[in-house]
Amino acid sequence: MKAYIYLENGVFLEAKAFGKGGSVFGELVFNTSMSGYQEIMSDPSYAGQFIVFTMPEIGIVGANDDDMESSHIYASGVIMRSYNEMTSNFRSQKNLAEFFESKGKFGVYDVDTRYLTKILRDNGNIRAFISTEISDKDELKRRLEASPDISEINYVKEVSTKEIYSYEKSPCKYGQKPFKSSKNIGKKVAVIDFGVKRNILNELCEVGLDVEVYPYDTKAEILIDKFKKGEIHGVFLSNGPGEPKSLKTEIEQIKILVEAKMPIFGICLGHQLLSNAFGYETYKLKFGQHGANHPVINLDTKSVEITAQNHNYNVPENICEVAEITHKNLFDGTIEGVKYKDYPVFSVQHHPEASSGPNESKYIFKQFVEIL
Repeated sequence: MKAYIYLENGVFLEAKAFGKGGSVFGELVFNTSMSGYQEIMSDPSYAGQFIVFTMPEIGIVGANDDDMESSHIYASGVIMRSYNEMTSNFRSQKNLAEFFESKGKFGVYDVDTRYLTKILRDNGNIRAFISTEISDKDELKRRLEASPDISEINYVKEVSTKEIYSYEKSPCKYGQKPFKSSKNIGKKVAVIDFGVKRNILNELCEVGLDVEVYPYDTKAEILIDKFKKGEIHGVFLSNGPGEPKSLKTEIEQIKILVEAKMPIFGICLGHQLLSNAFGYETYKLKFGQHGANHPVINLDTKSVEITAQNHNYNVPENICEVAEITHKNLFDGTIEGVKYKDYPVFSVQHHPEASSGPNESKYIFKQFVEIL
């Protein structure tokens, strides 16, 4: 299929597409990961965004059920330089065209992604409308201008679970299927699902925790009651999509959990929501941080960890008034981790579950166990 791309800065491009086809709008972000494209595509945090891969060759290892971070592709779509229809990996179950077709989405290729990345680097994240049905530039422009801004949409409501469920799998080992962890330390955590990645749940299970996943709009009083009864021992705030400051109800509920002195651990959006709950508003980065190659310094150990990142928003520097800064990004000096001074609460901006990416930060899950 042919595909037509219109960017809000007036750039109009013609490309090719695979998958189901259609018309969709979203915000462009570039991802610098060299591998793990399936984990990236299925990460719910990308809801409402087009992923521009700087890695030019995508599709070589195909797709499989075990590497999914969620059950769907919540991203608006993906844009790549070269799409590989033929796969070459023993774990592959289908190629990307079949994968996208099954999820009702389409990908775009034969695009100069280096050009797009430079646009985003210089101008910041911009919106786009992409279609396999509409080729007229003026009509694409009209559709884009009529589309809401990503900050106005509650994507968390779309990606979160609707029902409470228990989770008991561990990370997939090489050549094996995910399996139930043999560890159990007798502690249960309530995961608030703002768009949680499966590998985060896997890592929580791997350190011996019982995991129960709750919808994003679960009332704090329910969790506090369970905590007082000993039915849960802490709360995990997950990653997720969208503008954190727009989740005002969720921020108020987190405030209640914090004041109850419950042990809380947050990653990515959870990290940002905690900052807002403490009264320190997050801000939007120029083009965000998306990739599996971001160096982060642990200020406690002075060691440098290569981390996976996926976020457009960050916590402010003055959060040091209420929290100890534990990690910083060595690319731009932004805050990557904090530990709140008077509460059993800590959080990180990067993704220690290493999906996709290196596993140098997995120790952070053990720190949660120590707090519990």
